[in-house]
Amino acid sequence: MRATFRLGRIAGVPVGVNWSVLVIFALIGWLLSADQFPRSYPDRSGWAYLSAGLAAAVVFFLGLLAHEVSHAVVAKRHGIEVAGITLWLFGGVAELRGEAPDPGAELRIAGVGPLVSLLLGVFFGAIAVVLALAGQDGLLLGSVSWLAGINVLLAVFNILPAAPLDGGRLLSAAVWKATGDRARASVVAARAGWVLGVLLIGLGLWQFLAGYGVGGIWLALIGWFLIGAAGLEERQARLGSALSGVRVGEVMTPQPQTASAELTVADFVDHYLFAYRHTALPLTEDGRPVGLVTLDRVRGTPTDRRAATTLGEVSCRADDLVLARPEEQLTDLLPRLTGCADGRALVVTGDQLVGIVSPSDISRAVQRASLRDQPAGHR
Repeated sequence: MRATFRLGRIAGVPVGVNWSVLVIFALIGWLLSADQFPRSYPDRSGWAYLSAGLAAAVVFFLGLLAHEVSHAVVAKRHGIEVAGITLWLFGGVAELRGEAPDPGAELRIAGVGPLVSLLLGVFFGAIAVVLALAGQDGLLLGSVSWLAGINVLLAVFNILPAAPLDGGRLLSAAVWKATGDRARASVVAARAGWVLGVLLIGLGLWQFLAGYGVGGIWLALIGWFLIGAAGLEERQARLGSALSGVRVGEVMTPQPQTASAELTVADFVDHYLFAYRHTALPLTEDGRPVGLVTLDRVRGTPTDRRAATTLGEVSCRADDLVLARPEEQLTDLLPRLTGCADGRALVVTGDQLVGIVSPSDISRAVQRASLRDQPAGHR
């Protein structure tokens, strides 16, 4: 999930927000200010309801951010690089560049998020109790009480034993510990996620058809998301199992052809296009990668603008490149191949480009791995 805009860094980790957050932010603010608060606390002004609803929504998203930051902090303590945190429609995600070294680390990384949400729920619950004892019974108490309940609910939902929820990671850690097989543990958690997704879709559709409101549609959407994410995690687990022990340097295309970022799209198309054998072209400066342009990006440049547009302007920027080292495990690289670089990684030694990994390189590696793992009688 890509960030639409950046908020800065927390604990050294880049934090961003996807545009879809605006949807759920507006939905929460509207439900609180137009429905829940007016029903519970009548005879207040519309501005009071709106202010309370928006304030509660902001604090709720700060709690989501704390949840994800806790994952990132614990992951970094276990030596796992964190590329960033992104808040989006269904909550947040901490992008980890690598996997937990053992089941205990997986347990700690996954478990800390729900624990933070639970502690936030207890914290807001305690404030609500103090406000009630002090005689407060207005919108402030309502907002704090809602924050207590939603954070506890978030903690409970996240520990459901199904990937990609935190509970799926906890289940994976338990199966990994019991069997010693990380790939099998990931597959078990992913299949549990698929089952939970189907159940949520069924429950959501039933609620909607039974007249319980749009909340059922929201449950069904969450279930649909879980099914898709669980299927992706199962495929990644099986792929990781097949590529276990394979290093980036073994599958990369070495010394790829490069171009200058200052070259115009028109010059590239007119004079260089047929000299390049691949569909992705690293852009370099003194041997350092500064961008990556694909033929699809070139094709998307209008013909009348090609003479005034450089390759650097249509490329994936240096900050968004996926970089890898030749000695890195290919399985550690795979989760990162979803960024701007169109499924490709540039391989560097120091700061010098030495290779590129493309989807076709990974496909060939999987084919070779399947030959390696075949029983002797089938070779």
